[in-house]
Parts: sequence; C-alpha cells; structure tokens
Amino acid sequence: MPKIAWCLALPTALVGHVVAATIEARVADASGAPIADAVVYAVPAAGGGELRGKKLAAIEQVDREFVPFVSVVQAGTAVTFPNRDPIQHHVYSFSPAKNFEIKLYSGKSPNEIVLDKPGVVTLGCNIHDWMIGYVLVVPTPHFAKVDATGKARLTDLRAGTYEVRAWHPLQRAAAANVPVTVDATGVARADFNLAVEARKPRYKPPLDRMKY
Repeated sequence: MPKIAWCLALPTALVGHVVAATIEARVADASGAPIADAVVYAVPAAGGGELRGKKLAAIEQVDREFVPFVSVVQAGTAVTFPNRDPIQHHVYSFSPAKNFEIKLYSGKSPNEIVLDKPGVVTLGCNIHDWMIGYVLVVPTPHFAKVDATGKARLTDLRAGTYEVRAWHPLQRAAAANVPVTVDATGVARADFNLAVEARKPRYKPPLDRMKY
C-alpha cells in the first residue's frame, strides 16, 4: 500500500477501538501485609450501571465447605449451589439482603437463587454448622476480589467519578471509601487498610462418622 494511502487508512482502522479506564486497588493490614478474600468495588457517581458480564455464578460445596469462602456478584445475578460432596447439604441464609433455603440435596443445585438486593449474604448449612460462606452483592458491575498480593484491578470503566469501596467479611470496622476520578484512558489508584479478624478453624468431624 502506498504511504499516503496507508496513512489515510490508519484512522479508519482505529474506528471502533474502545479504550477504557482502570482502577488499581490494594487492601492491606496496618503492617502492610496483604489481606486475603477482600473485595474491592467502584460505584459510579451517576449510579450503579447496567448488569453486565456473568449473570450466573456458582458457589460449590467441596469437602464440606463453601467454595469460594467469599464471593462477590452484582445485584440481579443468579447463583447456584452445586454439591460436590458424597453427602447431602441444606443451604440457607437468613440475611436481610436475601433470605432463602435449599433443603437437603446432592449434586446439581435444585434451583437458582437470584441475589437482587445489595448487601451481605451469609451462607450456612442446616446440617453442618461449621460451614459458612459469604456473598457480597454490589450495585455495580465494577468489582473484583484481591489476589495473593492484596491487589485488584477494576477495568473497562468509563471516564468519570467513582466511589471505591473495600470490604471483608471479618473486618472489625468499615474502611473509608476512596473517591476517584478517571479519564477515558487513565489509571487511578485506591489503597485501603483494614483491620481483619483471623479466620478461626472450626471443628469438622471425619466424613466416615457422618450420616449426612
């Protein structure tokens, strides 16, 4: 292709190329050590936005535990609870954000539970009282769990102002929200310090001694 023609074609090739902003966050304790199972999410100043991405999530029961221990979904997401154990479970929540129960079952989740209200949903098993899990239901599609280094990236954001929030189910107090403004291609930072209680192991009897 002649140089002039190539130069004229370049802008056309870039038409439709979408760029978006990113928020990089980190959650640590007072000593600077990363905190596992923390969640970071960004609420647009103009509102939560549309439901996008996965509209169906799964929280499994493996080795008589909820896996993952902490989940995060946008309000309006349907969640299933497949039971991978060789025994039955009875999953329930009495949380204000969602009150439900799925009575004794094995294998495939008998039905989906739509988490339609923002808030914390605490999960339990009516048969195995050591089982506990948490779902944070957020009013925004911009969310992530931190990785092993305590970091999370919120991508594909539109330019604008956001309130970035951090949460952990065992936090002693809520962290202060961080206001962030990003342009169309920018990268912003939001760092949090949380005081979190240690997750204490709970007694779980040997599987061969259990009827259910």
